[in-house]
Amino acid sequence: MGHYREGNPGEDMKFLVDMSISPKTVEFLKKRGYEAVRASDLDMAKSKDEEILGYAIEKDMILITADLDFGNILAYTKSKKPSTIIFRLKNPSPAFVNQILLSTLPKIMEPLKKGVIVVVEDRRIRMRELPLIRRK
Repeated sequence: MGHYREGNPGEDMKFLVDMSISPKTVEFLKKRGYEAVRASDLDMAKSKDEEILGYAIEKDMILITADLDFGNILAYTKSKKPSTIIFRLKNPSPAFVNQILLSTLPKIMEPLKKGVIVVVEDRRIRMRELPLIRRK
């Protein structure tokens, strides 16, 4: 469980970190009071994407990944959960990913609680409410 700290409205948020994201990011999140676990720590290193999404839904976790397939699955299934943060960076180093999370998480905690997909790119961050419905 997270520890209460002023200015951290999401301290009760739980993160499931996919294999495409460094274990250093899990430690980074934990040091900031968030509950975070990497898929490999759950013996899910070789699990199918659908199984990882299912686990995140069951445990009410937010998925952090660099795998675009998760966005496609969420669009296809029209699921309202789990909220998912997808990194699409040219330099996905743990330090850069962690820096983005540090500055972005406090701003997006409320939408994450409701169900969104967040796509983090080098120059912008896009957020869409779940379920994803094709725009006309």
